[in-house]
Amino acid sequence: MSGINQIETGRAARAVLAAVRIAVGLLWLQNVDWKRPPDFGQASQSGLYQFTSDAVKHPVLEPFSWLVQNVIFPNFALFGWGVLIVEFCLGAFLLVGFLTRFWAAIGILQTVAITLSVLNTPGEWQWSYYLMFAAQFVILATAAGRIAGVDGLLRPRWSSAAGRPARIAMVLS
Repeated sequence: MSGINQIETGRAARAVLAAVRIAVGLLWLQNVDWKRPPDFGQASQSGLYQFTSDAVKHPVLEPFSWLVQNVIFPNFALFGWGVLIVEFCLGAFLLVGFLTRFWAAIGILQTVAITLSVLNTPGEWQWSYYLMFAAQFVILATAAGRIAGVDGLLRPRWSSAAGRPARIAMVLS
C-alpha cells in the first residue's frame, strides 16, 4: 500500500526526463541561430535586437523596459555576445547533461528575461514561455543530467572527492 503515492522512477520515467532535458537543450541551441554577430540585428532591426526592443515597444514590466532602454541598448553588442554565449552554453550543457541543475537555473533566469521582453508583443503565444519555465523547473527539480548525462557519470567521482570543487559540482549537478 505504501507504493500507491510514490512517484514513478522506472525506466520509462527516466527516459522521459532525459528526453525533456535533451529537447530543452536543443531548443536553446536552435535559438542561437538568429542571434548573429557582430550587431545581432541592430542595423536591420531584426533578430535579437527586434525581440529586445519589444520590451520597450510592448512593456511587460516598466523597470525592465527602462533597463533595456538605458543600459542594454547603449551596450547592445556586449549584450548580444553575452546572450549568444549564455544560450549556447545553456543548450550545450543541457544537451550533454553537465552541471544540469545550474544550467536549468540559468535557463529559468533567461526565460524570465525573454518573457519580460516579448510577453505582451502582439502575436506571441504566451504559453510557450510558461512551458519553457515548466520544462526547466522539471530539469532543475529532478536533476535530469544524472540520467543519460555527464552528471550521472561524474557524480560518483565527485562524491568521493575531497574539496570544495567536488562539493560545488554535486550541488550544481
